[in-house]
Amino acid sequence: MKVESDQAASDVLAAARAAGVMIATAESCTGGLIAGALTEIAGSSDVVDRGFVTYSNEAKAQMLGVDPKLIAAYGAVSEQVAAAMAEGALAKSRAGVTIAVTGVAGPGGGSADKPVGLVWFGLAQKHATTYTDSVIFPGDRAAVRAATVLHALTLLRAAL
Repeated sequence: MKVESDQAASDVLAAARAAGVMIATAESCTGGLIAGALTEIAGSSDVVDRGFVTYSNEAKAQMLGVDPKLIAAYGAVSEQVAAAMAEGALAKSRAGVTIAVTGVAGPGGGSADKPVGLVWFGLAQKHATTYTDSVIFPGDRAAVRAATVLHALTLLRAAL
């Protein structure tokens, strides 16, 4: 999957350059792996503006402006919070497109409503409706996180 994500990251960077768009990430369950995949590639600084690692609920509120009432009502792993994270990253960066992820990577922390492997994605762009998506990825923590990175890069590429 590493080779796939390397290629996906290269494709995202090329598309962002062609579109003249900066990128920002807002990550919870991946802890910066999406930004890491992008910035591992030399020259990425021309299109990667910043990455927010907002693992705690407090960080989501402080760094991205996610309303704590939203987290209380829906939980950190929710469509609403993923959208708010993406929109917050857009508002607090120079990016034209942002990707946000929040999920249950495991091995613990899952529930009947939010099983291990559930990840919500939010993608925000200037002058566009925020897109959300969720996937339940199989496997252990490393597999869930790796699959999340690849899916996030795929969403970014499609948006560009």
